[in-house]
Amino acid sequence: MSIERVRTGGAWERALGSSRAVAAGDLVLVAGSAPPAAGADAGDPYEQARAALAGAVAALEPFGLGAESVIRTRLYLSHARDAEDVQRAHREVFASVGPVVTMVVVSGFADSRVLVEVELEAYRGAVT
Repeated sequence: MSIERVRTGGAWERALGSSRAVAAGDLVLVAGSAPPAAGADAGDPYEQARAALAGAVAALEPFGLGAESVIRTRLYLSHARDAEDVQRAHREVFASVGPVVTMVVVSGFADSRVLVEVELEAYRGAVT
């Protein structure tokens, strides 16, 4: 089995010694994706979720994959009250795909302005 790593040179990758995405055989894992919390979407869980999901899906592009290849998502929220907004953003991207989903509330993120972070797993074999 071959392992391919995509590194973008981001600050978190440098700090942690990590990759943005790793493919091991037909499985592609995307590291936690958070929105730019200091941006225009600060404080809006729906927009933060949209941005985080878009970033996570974009990390699949070097492998020639998109949202249709996603088999699992993990949604981390800093507040349970944001669940509906995050669900709506997730549904807009993945309703036709139907990946398995885990949503958990965490005590917080390294950047306190972040309300949601997303992880993806994708499959690059035949999709049915």
